[in-house]
Amino acid sequence: MQFIAHILVTAVLLFVLGRMVDGIEVRDGKAAVIGALVLGLANAFVRPLIVLLTLPATILTLGLFLIVVNAFMLMLAAAFVDGFEVEGFGAAVWGSLGLAVLNFLVGVMFG
Repeated sequence: MQFIAHILVTAVLLFVLGRMVDGIEVRDGKAAVIGALVLGLANAFVRPLIVLLTLPATILTLGLFLIVVNAFMLMLAAAFVDGFEVEGFGAAVWGSLGLAVLNFLVGVMFG
């Protein structure tokens, strides 16, 4: 049940990001839910490998390279979902930062 709630919250946040960030478009609720699911799968399976491979860059940048990794995960999810588009790396960076902040705020508000 917690997994479904997390996917639905992420879908709502993706939909909000589509309205807030230029270059990110989420066409409808279906695209948001599928995008959240694909993003969750990418973060669960692909992200750990990418983080491990880019560990030297992450250490050299004191962890800031993880922003690039998160942007890449957002672009990867958008590549697989119709109706969820990220136009350019800049939009992906701002989208990943916005998603992180919104996830933090939701976590603070609802535990």
